[in-house]
Amino acid sequence: MTTTEEYLFPSIPEYTDYDETKEDMSSPCDVAETWHFARLFAPVAYIVVFILAVVGNVLVLFVIRRYRQSHHSPCAYSLTDTFLLHLAISDLLLALTLPFFASQWISGWVFTVGICKVAGALFSLNVYCGVLFLACISFDRYLAIVHAVHTSWRNNTCLAQFACAMIWICCIGLSAIDIHFRNVGVLHGYDKNVCFLDFKSESFEQWQLGMQLISLLLGFGLPLLVMLYCYLRIFHALCHKSTRRQKQRSLRLIISLVAVFVFCWAPYNIFKMVDSLVMLKIISPSCTLNYVLDISILVTQTLGLAHTALNPLLYGFVGVKFRHELFQMFKTTLGSTRCLRTTKFVQGQGMSRKPPGSFSSVESENTSYFSVVA
Repeated sequence: MTTTEEYLFPSIPEYTDYDETKEDMSSPCDVAETWHFARLFAPVAYIVVFILAVVGNVLVLFVIRRYRQSHHSPCAYSLTDTFLLHLAISDLLLALTLPFFASQWISGWVFTVGICKVAGALFSLNVYCGVLFLACISFDRYLAIVHAVHTSWRNNTCLAQFACAMIWICCIGLSAIDIHFRNVGVLHGYDKNVCFLDFKSESFEQWQLGMQLISLLLGFGLPLLVMLYCYLRIFHALCHKSTRRQKQRSLRLIISLVAVFVFCWAPYNIFKMVDSLVMLKIISPSCTLNYVLDISILVTQTLGLAHTALNPLLYGFVGVKFRHELFQMFKTTLGSTRCLRTTKFVQGQGMSRKPPGSFSSVESENTSYFSVVA
């Protein structure tokens, strides 16, 4: 496969050399149209995703922080709340790398090699972490609703912190490939410096195929299977103990969660699978196919990145209790501002800090404070 995309985009670690490495092709394909499209599309798409993801995930972090401040113990809230916290951090870190790669398309890579390695590693790290935290959230919902796991155990988030630590450690190990192999240089068909994965080895195709397989399994296949199994079992359980209206609402929510994940990440992984088949020579390469794959991978990768902006909507704001807490937070902020201009500051401050409701009332439920099925 002879794509230019693999060099530039901060995707899961991959590498594909150019057509001059292929014995059956006498000259490289013309990549001018690919570069032209990418320079028009990528900066705008990355910046839009960056803005939406930062706003949404920062709001999630503020809401979680507001609740945590009212509970002094670090193990005060449920497993889902902990996974949601780490998901928001992961999505936020991923979003913060996008301006670097957006600027690359505008003026080339103007930063150091060290920043190239760190930005690429953060990108890969948080792509993996994000989807795995989504799987953890669905598994926790499954335990809470289908098996009705005792809430006193589930509310001990020290256990969830351990699980999150294991996920971070495993994903850091995978992202170490970026730290080792990323480099800055000028590539064929593009006259500016770029940050790319530089596997200087005769086995670069083996590296790429191996990483694409890991990406497909760990970054899409495994989380999707976990989500499908957990949410199907959740809906089946709710059918036996919920009203018709509750079942309809739960079904719509479950379908939306799975459908959005598939819609965002399935196209990218499909095109990457086709790319792998071309590398294995199961599909015959051609310049036309290379161009289609280059453009398709760029567009679908951006669609996958948009999931970082959709996660706060799906896993946070859709919950009734979460929306209520967010409203109280805004009410507190507005109330505090007004109180600075009145003689009733102390009274208004005290009223705005009054908790909207005790978590103890939620502990008897099978859903958490930030639960998507609450």
